[in-house]
Amino acid sequence: MQIGYKLATEQYGPNELIRQARKAEAAGFDFVEMSDHFHPWLDKQGHSPFTWTLFGAIAARTDRIGLVTGVTCPTVRYHPAVIAQAAATLALVSDGRFVLGVGSGERLNEHVVGRGFPAVHERHAMLREALEIIRLLWRGGYRSYDGRYLRLEDARVFDLPDEAPLISVAASGGPSARIAAELGDSLFTTEDEPEIVRHYREAGGAGPRYAEVPVAWAPDEETAARTALEYFPWALTGWKVMSELPNPVNFAAATATVREEDIRARFACGPDPEAYVAHARGFAEAGYDRLVLMNAGPDPDGFLDFYAGELDGPMRELTAL
Repeated sequence: MQIGYKLATEQYGPNELIRQARKAEAAGFDFVEMSDHFHPWLDKQGHSPFTWTLFGAIAARTDRIGLVTGVTCPTVRYHPAVIAQAAATLALVSDGRFVLGVGSGERLNEHVVGRGFPAVHERHAMLREALEIIRLLWRGGYRSYDGRYLRLEDARVFDLPDEAPLISVAASGGPSARIAAELGDSLFTTEDEPEIVRHYREAGGAGPRYAEVPVAWAPDEETAARTALEYFPWALTGWKVMSELPNPVNFAAATATVREEDIRARFACGPDPEAYVAHARGFAEAGYDRLVLMNAGPDPDGFLDFYAGELDGPMRELTAL
């Protein structure tokens, strides 16, 4: 079992995230993961720095910790050629520590460039084409591609690593899990849903399986749950909502009825390490072997110290089914 730490780009500014990444490495985490957002989920979170710049800085200031985008949409806000170049460069400057996590995107971030946000079946078709373009460019040489949605004209990525980065594809159901199996190297999800793993495996997927595990650390359970309710209620909306709402104000409205007991049902809250291990075990039993701890509590340093002192060993003893 590998354990990652979610760097909350919506919650903290860039310099603070770099500091947290260095402390996560010292605490023993195997990798850090960051979303690639233009907007935060809620205005009160107050941040959304550029993930690719952050990862370059983190690569330069750490030695061994892995770097994972969780996830980038390579179809609307970015052209896949840009992501192919960015990922290749990051793989080089990190000495091979980078994993490219990709997905079909969220309206929250993709609508900002004014190209619209297509229906899910079209987003999946676009993602397939984007992955084909990225793989094509990583083969080297000048390449062109003429797809239904995306095109590439006489393009070459000059700086390529000896080994291309692994690609992890986000999935929320059967169609996206099949894309992960057919065009990716691994699976990425935000749910402890065994059906997603089943779809992935039935389609031939055999790579690592990433999942975000929601937790909230504080010295007491009440403070942890209250903070998660204030800043992370969007995590309870589900992917069909998370992918479709256009702005933070819409997420504020959509989560107005989320209660503290709803948070406690979804997050491991407070200072009890057994509660965290039991919560993470559910994800392991659903088939995930790369668990990303997403801390919604008020004190990142307290959580990182808690992980190093109480969780690192027990978490690694978990076994994915």
